[in-house]
Amino acid sequence: MMAPLPRAADFSPPRWLRNAHLQSMLNSSSLRRATLWSRTRMLARVTRAEVLQLDGGVRLQGFLSTQTALSTRRGLVLLLHGWEGSADSNYMLATCTGLLRAGYDVYRLNFRDHGDSHALNPEPFHSCLLDEVIAAAARVCARPGAGLRAIAGFSLGGNFALRVARDAPAHGLELHYAFAVCPVVDPAAGLRQLEQGRLYHAYFLRKWRASLRRKQALFPSHALVSRAELALDMRGLTRALVLRHTGFGTLDAYLDGYSIAGDRLAALRVPTTILTAADDPVIAVANFRAMQLPDCVELDIATHGGHCGFLTGAGLHSFVEDYLIARLAERAAALALTPARAARRA
Repeated sequence: MMAPLPRAADFSPPRWLRNAHLQSMLNSSSLRRATLWSRTRMLARVTRAEVLQLDGGVRLQGFLSTQTALSTRRGLVLLLHGWEGSADSNYMLATCTGLLRAGYDVYRLNFRDHGDSHALNPEPFHSCLLDEVIAAAARVCARPGAGLRAIAGFSLGGNFALRVARDAPAHGLELHYAFAVCPVVDPAAGLRQLEQGRLYHAYFLRKWRASLRRKQALFPSHALVSRAELALDMRGLTRALVLRHTGFGTLDAYLDGYSIAGDRLAALRVPTTILTAADDPVIAVANFRAMQLPDCVELDIATHGGHCGFLTGAGLHSFVEDYLIARLAERAAALALTPARAARRA
């Protein structure tokens, strides 16, 4: 008999670690990177980097890590990072190693222009490039070998994971589980939230500008962004790039294009969990409480955790790892009870 699943209410960090900003910043800090070193150094032995060649000449970078803990893998988990993060972000590496030790293969995908992938495509990243992420997910999940197939994402990656899971059946992509940590729900509201939090606005804008400069240097003949536009705030820079590089006529139309607010996930049929925190300083909890979700979606809201943090103590271990692994085990057990379905996937 399986133990009860962990719940958001079970997350109770020590008093000194309950501050939402501390949770959020420590998650991506060099201090946490140092605590992860002994756990993640084994990744080099079991990981293969590759470039996925997709339709339309799109190329995306990914990293397949093969578990060695069990004689037979339990399944495959596709991990998606947040905006201006990468496959090598702290939370991605920590989650990957936890999943490997639990017997799952892991595929960490870089969105275009994230990590070291700026040179792969002349056109820049934007958050409505869902089709290429679905195509990458289909390619990854089509690899041979029985077992659970799941997708998990953080922040903007959580938003993508939920949209991929929603649209998966229309693309012939079979997923058994989807998991999103602090996903972007309403991008227009999220932009306003960033503008109110000057620290996070400055952090993301600095990283984004550096990414755009790198992209422009790699494609000097491609009019990516002007010097004047690069000096704009996040709203102005986003608007400039939307008008120049997408088919959306306005900033509002673009932001609505990747929203999952309201009933936009009503068609989702994949068993799904959304984990977030009431004190998230980047994505307001009101966005989640206003969502109209189908019965297959579990919305779990912790009191503390910040933005994608959920750090449990001085060792900077994240509650997310244990939470996800427990739910994957439950889904894998449910999948094992349907041998005919499993046989079709083998």
